[in-house]
Amino acid sequence: MDLNHVSAFVRVVQDGSFTAAARALGLPKSSVSRSIAQLEQDLGVRLLHRTTRKLHLTDAGTAFHTRVARALADIDEATSAASDLQRELRGPIRVTAPVDLGVWAVASIVARFVRRHPTVNVEVRLSSRVVDLMAEGFDLAVRAGPIRDESLIARRVGSLELGLYASAKYLERRGTPRTLADLESHDCILLRTESGTMSWKLTSRSDVEETIHPRGAISADDISFLKKAVLAGGGIALLPSFLVPREEQSGKLARVLADWRLAGSVLHVVYPSARYVPLRVVAFRDYLVRELAKISTRCEEAIALRQPNRNSS
Repeated sequence: MDLNHVSAFVRVVQDGSFTAAARALGLPKSSVSRSIAQLEQDLGVRLLHRTTRKLHLTDAGTAFHTRVARALADIDEATSAASDLQRELRGPIRVTAPVDLGVWAVASIVARFVRRHPTVNVEVRLSSRVVDLMAEGFDLAVRAGPIRDESLIARRVGSLELGLYASAKYLERRGTPRTLADLESHDCILLRTESGTMSWKLTSRSDVEETIHPRGAISADDISFLKKAVLAGGGIALLPSFLVPREEQSGKLARVLADWRLAGSVLHVVYPSARYVPLRVVAFRDYLVRELAKISTRCEEAIALRQPNRNSS
């Protein structure tokens, strides 16, 4: 199979017409048309329905395009990386992350990367909302939880665990809950989600699952706010374990119902499925993935060390 024919097909789909694709490729329209016809002959299937006004992908064309578009993007990226290998990284990189993750982890990673590559400029936007990368011109995002946008490529870097935490002064005033049912009589500080749900789906160390519906007068859409409210004695909240080690060690915060956790919040680095990704973005993306994976591994090891040995007598 001739990759030139495949490239012409992807360009026609991307631009929506033979004329626009021919213009972009610098070829006669007839040459592009012959490339598509030859590709269909090689594959033995029709890829496009042609009308006087518009092109439509067949089912086979849709399936073929999904695979080959990404493969060609990978080839382009690899070619760019190889040809630019000896060049100095230079230019802007735009990345977005949640506030808590940005402050706790991304800031130090960015600082180390820029020290290595001083001619790169990294712009970071910290936000509690899900930023539209393509519409707002971002190269990368760090996200926790499921990735619902199928147009993005997601690289898993680890997982986060959330536990139930309260301040020492709150527990002195209200007592310590001993069971999940006890939470009904406690003030809970809740994280608002885009779906509006504020239930807690918790898993025990023995893999028992329980969903509870906590109640409380305080809710917010930012984890850092929840942490501050818990420290102020406002109630009990689910907080990422990585966010509170110093407060636990100092006694300002205590984990309650330690056998229960919110598990499975997966951490990803995501980016648009685009061709011709600049080398500086590729280099920073790979560095970000590696460094976040190291941090996630250290957190998981620390959590494991804190758990009691259930096999001990």
